[in-house]
Parts: sequence; structure tokens; C-alpha cells
Amino acid sequence: MAKRTGLGKGLGAIFGDEVMESAAEEQEKKNHPKPEQVKVKAEKKEEEVGREMFLKLSSIEPNHNQPRMEFREESLMELAESMKEYGVLQPLLVQKKGDFYEIIAGERRWRAAKLAGLKEVPVVIREYTKQQSMEIALIENVQREDLNPIEEAKAYQKLMQEFGLKQEEIATRVAKNRVTITNSMRLLKLENRVQDMLIQNQITGGHARALLAVDDPELQFQIAGRIVAENLSVREVEKLVKSLSKKKEPKEKKEEDESIFLIFRELEDRMKTAMGTKVSINRKDSNKGRVEIEYYSEAELERIVELIESIR
Repeated sequence: MAKRTGLGKGLGAIFGDEVMESAAEEQEKKNHPKPEQVKVKAEKKEEEVGREMFLKLSSIEPNHNQPRMEFREESLMELAESMKEYGVLQPLLVQKKGDFYEIIAGERRWRAAKLAGLKEVPVVIREYTKQQSMEIALIENVQREDLNPIEEAKAYQKLMQEFGLKQEEIATRVAKNRVTITNSMRLLKLENRVQDMLIQNQITGGHARALLAVDDPELQFQIAGRIVAENLSVREVEKLVKSLSKKKEPKEKKEEDESIFLIFRELEDRMKTAMGTKVSINRKDSNKGRVEIEYYSEAELERIVELIESIR
């Protein structure tokens, strides 16, 4: 063993050389564990994985990447009261993260257990990648219908942006139709205040989808306010949005229509001068139409025919 110097020698004088040598050996074991020690540690970890066991609440922490952000206090209190009487009926799904265990599925149960005053909860330990953890948390919440529409849409968006999943792949994982995923993510186009109203259940998903037809964010919010104030149904909102879109014509289109009208009125005046009678041009579209030439006697009709023949 290497000779000790300095402060170590002074401590040896106080506690005795045997004590200091034993402490040094223990520290050496920690710094350089033997292969059999590493093997025992790995075997212990393998024994934990997949087995149901009890863990202290203080050793468990929530997953910050989980899709659910809103937890209703009233609902948590109801679950907590149930836990006081019957305990936690379904284990939490967790994985080891350094000195603590991270929740993969079951944060609502964990929160309720804390409110119920429980010291420990049943868990099942698993090992997953970050993507797998998020997918499992999303699937559990979607199947339980625990997520609000915006949380669900943001979870789908995160799977696409962070992990490169396509909508078809997400649909397969959560057992939903691809169109459902698409319609869900469209809700993220709503004005932020309208999204908050949807989260707070002030408006429904049907109301929100009807508002997507409104491009102006401020107008979206105003209509959402009317939904709440006047208790409008989804059908009434759809009619309101449709009527607003009819009234609101693009300025450029109005100017174009007015200029075309002036051009055709000038053509009518020129034909009227040439024919010596009233002429009307009726347009069907930009390329087709009908020209009407009026006459008031057989003699005048004969004159008009002769005039047209002379053009040849």
C-alpha cells in the first residue's frame, strides 16, 4: 500500500492506522469496483425491471415530456379519496433515471397519492427510449380520454417534429384514423386565446373546428366570445362564419369587377352607335356571353340585317 502523507497521517494518529486503512480500502472499492461487484449490480437492476414493487413517493418524479399539462383539482381529490379507502389499484409505470424513478404513465395517480397522504405506491419498472416513453404516455392518456384537445394536438406535433414520425405512423400507434390526427393538429392554428378557451371547456371541439374557417385571429376570438356569451350551438357558429365569409369580398376582386363592367359598357355604347339601336352584352364568364340587338319594326330589322351583311 502507498505511504500516506500529510493530513492522512494526522488522522491516523487520532483514529488509529487500522481504521484509516479500512476506510481507504472501502474508498478504493467504490472507485474501482471488481467485475463481480459490477455484475451483481447489473443483475439487481435486471431483477427490478418488469417486476411490480412498491416505491416511496419521494423517489418518484414526473416526466416533463409527458403530453398532459392540466390536472383538475376536483378530479384529483376524488381519486385521492378513493385511494384512502381502496389504495392505488393500478401500478404506475416508471423507469430508473439516476437517483430517482421517472413516471412514464400514471402521473395523475402519483399526484392523487400525494394528496391522499400515501408514503409509497405500486410501480412496474421498465426501460424505454425517450420516444417510447412519450408514445406510451400519449397512448395511455388518449385511451383514457384524459388529454384536452390542445394537449393531444401538441403531443402529435411533438412526435412529428422531434422524432420524425408521419401522421400515418402516429395514427397506427394510437389506434386512430389519420384524418383524426390531421383534424386534431389543425386546432393549433387557432388564435392562442381561443385555444385557452378550448382547454378550459368554454367552447367545444366542434366550435373550434368551425372557427378554423376564420382567417383573422381577432375575429376568431370575437366569435369565440359570442359563443360563450350567447351559448351558440356548433351549427349556429357554422352559419355565422359562412355569412361573414360571403359579406367579406376581397378588395382586389371588387376593383377588377368594376373595371370589367366599364369596359363592356363602353363596347355596348360603341355597338349602339354603329347599329342605331339598343345593344346589350350579357356575360356568362370571362370568355363567353350573348349579344342582344333590339328592333321595333320589320323595316328596322331589315335595316339591321343589311347592315350586318355589309360588314362582310
